[in-house]
Amino acid sequence: MIELTKLNEMKITVNADLIEVVEETPDTIVTLTTGKKIIVKETRQEVANLVKSYKRDVFNKLFTGDEV
Repeated sequence: MIELTKLNEMKITVNADLIEVVEETPDTIVTLTTGKKIIVKETRQEVANLVKSYKRDVFNKLFTGDEV
């Protein structure tokens, strides 16, 4: 899960595995596989980096035997 910030400053936690598309129009819109769209303050690249970091962390824990 990754933490994102909605335009009203509310922090939300999103399941990174459900992210289908991230667009900048200029607002950043995250579209989930469920069809739900969320407008967030982070840039497209920041969202991508958060997802990469999250997935890297999960896989590292799986391969080292640490708890996820």
